[in-house]
Amino acid sequence: MIVLGAVLGTVGLGAWACTAGEGGQKQSVKNAVAAVGSGSPSAGAAISSLPAAAPTVTVTAKVTPETSKDGDACEKNDVVVNMTSARETYAKNEMPQFQLTVVNTGDHACTFDVGSKSLDVRVTSGGDRIWSVSACEQGGGSSIQMLRRGIPYVRTVTWDRKRADGRCRGKREAARPGTYVASVKADRIKVTRQVFRLR
Repeated sequence: MIVLGAVLGTVGLGAWACTAGEGGQKQSVKNAVAAVGSGSPSAGAAISSLPAAAPTVTVTAKVTPETSKDGDACEKNDVVVNMTSARETYAKNEMPQFQLTVVNTGDHACTFDVGSKSLDVRVTSGGDRIWSVSACEQGGGSSIQMLRRGIPYVRTVTWDRKRADGRCRGKREAARPGTYVASVKADRIKVTRQVFRLR
């Protein structure tokens, strides 16, 4: 009987130890969860304490262009210049003539320099400049004209068939028979060239 009581006592103590161990493990898990849960409010408080982003403000400035009026200088894009030759072939001693037509395509009447300072007629043969109206024209080569919309301004340029590559003074050499090209030097305005012959 004494031995049996001792055995039962030993079994009882073992059971109690196991029960106590499981309870300790459960309590440790609860404590860990509680510790994690207690840290969340601090993190949330740190996030909520960040300053809110300022709104983006976009300002658009509208520029109103100046309205052109009659008498203003012509815009280069509004001016169309055309040149024609009176003949394709000029007989001996016949003076070549070139007709310049200047047209304003803008909305308002405007002023434009139709002189050789702005529209310089040149005659070349290959890479050789034979003559230019700016070299021989008197008065500085400027001629400001009022151009009405759609109404052509016509100017005729005559070449005396003599060379004048830089100056139009003194004795000048006569141009030889052959093929020549007449062109217009103009700032930002393209003009079709004319090919002609001298006999």
